[in-house]
Amino acid sequence: MTQASSFSHSVYPGDGHASALNARRPWAAAAAGMLWLAAGLSAGYWVLLAWGRTPVTAVAAAPMALPVADPAVVARALGFLPPAVSSGVAQAPVAVPSRYVLLGVVAVGAAQGAALIGLDGQPPRPYRVGAVLDGGLVLQAVSRTTARLGPTLQGPATVELSLPEMPATAP
Repeated sequence: MTQASSFSHSVYPGDGHASALNARRPWAAAAAGMLWLAAGLSAGYWVLLAWGRTPVTAVAAAPMALPVADPAVVARALGFLPPAVSSGVAQAPVAVPSRYVLLGVVAVGAAQGAALIGLDGQPPRPYRVGAVLDGGLVLQAVSRTTARLGPTLQGPATVELSLPEMPATAP
């Protein structure tokens, strides 16, 4: 019986010469496992890709109505506060051409900010201080409720726009 182990032929697993070689090279088993894993994942990918192919069908979208902007709400969102009641001192009304309509102001000092101005009944557009409006006037400065326009940025103001009066709303 002792001769069987000298020739490395045994009926018991782990008693022979081959198991000693496998114990010294565990990377071969790990590499084979990784190759089989990659092959299985690749086959699974292609099977799932073949199952997932369906014809493209167009979905009809319902037409959406565009929201209507309320100028009073926009002015309130841009920081317009209704003017306080003055105590007997009447202010002279400023003549504003009907061509320009001021709908909102974002004031960060007099030299910075923006104004939402409508021109000739068109939808309002935002303009920064220093921007040229379509009529050739430049937005010179903004305050909480007014915007000044003039031919140049540093020149005298020829038009002063003020925000429209807010309607009284019930709380």
